[in-house]
Amino acid sequence: MKPYIGLVSKEPDSAYGVVFPDAPGCFSAADDLDSVFAMAAEALTGWTELMRLDGHTIPPCRELHELQADASLDELWRDAVLVIAVPAPEQTSETRAA
Repeated sequence: MKPYIGLVSKEPDSAYGVVFPDAPGCFSAADDLDSVFAMAAEALTGWTELMRLDGHTIPPCRELHELQADASLDELWRDAVLVIAVPAPEQTSETRAA
């Protein structure tokens, strides 16, 4: 499976924020850069589980160049200090059965 692309931003005097353009409503924050990846993966896993439990289809991940070409994401790209790729969460037996 393709990884989810996360855009990391940082405002002065605040935590790092991560959003996933292909996972609407999924976001995370971390106080330091070392924690960004773990917090992002945890948020994505939780989001995926909730989507499946609620009966929603998981949207497909786009390629990096597709996200860069999406004009609706221009502000997110301007604010991004880092771009990360987070592996798609594995399906557990519970989520596969749902």
